Amino acid sequence: MKKSSHRQRIGLFVTVFLTGASVMVIELLGTRMIAPFYGTSLYVWSSLISVTMIALAFGYFTGGRLADSSKPIGLAVVIALAALFTLLIPWMTRPILLMTDPLGLRGGAFVSSFLLFAPALSLLGMVGPFAIKLATLQLNSVGSSSGSIYAVSTLGSVIGTLILGFFLFPLVGSREILISLGLLLMGLALVIALTERRTLGFRYTVAPCLALAALGLILLPGIIGSGKTFDGNSKFKIVSQHESLYGWVRVIDQPGNDLRMLTSDASTIGAASISTGKNLLIYQEIVGLIPALRPFLQRALIVGLGAGHMANVLRERFGILVDTLEIDPAVAKAAVVHFGYESNGRDIVGDARYEIRHLTGPYDLIIHDCFTGGSEPSHLLTLETLMQLKGLLAEKGILALNFVSFTQGNNEALSSVAKTLDQVFSRQTVYFSQPDENFNDFIFLASDAAIEIDSAKLKPSERLWLEKRRYRVPQHQGIVLTDNFNPLEQMQVYKAEHYRNVVVGWFGANLLLR
Repeated sequence: MKKSSHRQRIGLFVTVFLTGASVMVIELLGTRMIAPFYGTSLYVWSSLISVTMIALAFGYFTGGRLADSSKPIGLAVVIALAALFTLLIPWMTRPILLMTDPLGLRGGAFVSSFLLFAPALSLLGMVGPFAIKLATLQLNSVGSSSGSIYAVSTLGSVIGTLILGFFLFPLVGSREILISLGLLLMGLALVIALTERRTLGFRYTVAPCLALAALGLILLPGIIGSGKTFDGNSKFKIVSQHESLYGWVRVIDQPGNDLRMLTSDASTIGAASISTGKNLLIYQEIVGLIPALRPFLQRALIVGLGAGHMANVLRERFGILVDTLEIDPAVAKAAVVHFGYESNGRDIVGDARYEIRHLTGPYDLIIHDCFTGGSEPSHLLTLETLMQLKGLLAEKGILALNFVSFTQGNNEALSSVAKTLDQVFSRQTVYFSQPDENFNDFIFLASDAAIEIDSAKLKPSERLWLEKRRYRVPQHQGIVLTDNFNPLEQMQVYKAEHYRNVVVGWFGANLLLR
């Protein structure tokens, strides 16, 4: 009798361990399922965390009520239902994202997260109360049994998070992981059903689990087939795509316009001519003229490699030794394979805030190019970050920072960037890419030494071209951005939504769907 009770206790612990791990796997993979459509901003993370907490709270409450009720509902059926809803996530992602698109960035991110992940997470939340009820029937102390159950469940969440982040995700796609998880949970449900049939009977345990498993298997081919991503149309062709830890990185060709683009999720981070390989992003042309404004530059650092065009220009035209720092290995690989990037310095793959602490200067030029039209890596634009970068600059070095915003309307974000740079550097010059456009790339040149546009190294046509792009940032608003207080993402919500609408209008929503 004691041996049977011991086995049942181990079985409960294994169950709550696996379901605890499943909760975190679903939550973390949630960002990767909706990030290509809504980005990876703080709003997406807030939506997913909130939905997870709501779903678990509902699951705990409902599970407790059902565990104490007289209705013959077993743990196996709950887990089988969770398994089925987990399997359905990849299948439902496309229609739900399209349905929630009119709600905007914040509303769409929250509603789509709720519809996609709340059913499975709620059911997984119900496992804990069921397990505590079963453990209490076998153990003397309610406190120790409930404490053990939640401890093992939390341990499962920790292990699941580490296995996903450190091992599974770099090797396997999000959809494949979710499908495998659903099948694993379905297998767990069937095993538990065989145990519960002794007390609840075949009709209330094995039969419904077999029915749910059969339904899952019937739907499985369609679920797997729904993962066929958009590979192009008459206007666009997907040359390559790779899901990395940081985004869905793709190379997209538009032969009719002789255009090749490098994108990460919904952000364009590089553009070139298919036929010549020439860079087509205007702001990078501005940055490429910096060595003419400050002759004798010998060493540069680029934070945010993109397609590698700026590094190539500095190397080929000016003979500058260029180190690069890029967080996404998929982007670094695409730059080499599809955009002709050639290195003559160190190529570092890692997060900038960590890596710049381990770099040694001095650099004559640092190009800080991490702020595209998509999500904002706010931690890379703070007083502390800029001070770290200045510490790597030579005495007369220049920091060039690209930032996407508007020339009209509320420029709080743009003013905040200018004010933050003013706290670090004594001189600042700003250019923008397209004088006749509201939505623009702004290039801040910051230094403690004068930056002369009338340099003899500039051709007259280049000098005139630059003069037309001088911009004066409004100073009556904005704040100094710090690690402690940095509402940059909130300031840039309209920008992110506008940029996303531009991308959808250009490519079509299918390009942003898995």
